Amino acid sequence: MILAVDTSLGTAVAVIDDDGALRAEAATSDPLGHAEVIGDLLARVLDEAGAGEITHVVSGMGPGPFTGLRIGIAAARTFALGRGIPVIPVPSHLAAALTHAGEGRFAIVTDARRREVAITVFDGTDADGVPAVVADTVLVPASVADAHLAGVRRIDVATLSGADLARVGARALAAGRTLTGDEPLYMRHPDVVVPGAPKKVGP
Repeated sequence: MILAVDTSLGTAVAVIDDDGALRAEAATSDPLGHAEVIGDLLARVLDEAGAGEITHVVSGMGPGPFTGLRIGIAAARTFALGRGIPVIPVPSHLAAALTHAGEGRFAIVTDARRREVAITVFDGTDADGVPAVVADTVLVPASVADAHLAGVRRIDVATLSGADLARVGARALAAGRTLTGDEPLYMRHPDVVVPGAPKKVGP
């Protein structure tokens, strides 16, 4: 079985079999409060999944806000470390693309806050069943998103399917592919920074 965890939008957790069949899924759409709910969602999904061994953990790597994204990634990595199993990093927009994939080009658009949106353009799925990225994720002002897309079909996504995130990871695993590295795709760096050394004051 494969466990998937994503906190790029709300909080989404799911368990699937290696053939993609859903065992259990739980989610909240709240874009905040990931730390308060993720433990309960994991416990619920693992209980509902029933007998079987988790062999891999799929971690949604964004785009997403700095703090929220880190919570999901940390949970995925901690679970995997405790079980001694691998983590499969997957860009979160690929899960949304699998949910909404169809013929022709389309763009997954998610709210990046501060009147900006994150956009990734896809064209169906490739030979491995993984959504085919034709334009990497960019952050643009929401007011110019349609102009940026220049007629590409736009799909605005507010929630993510943990099951489809797991399915993308499973397909990549079966094909021996790595879809992204271990570094998350943050929408922007945190506003809070470590202060510099205090200035010296003369005698």
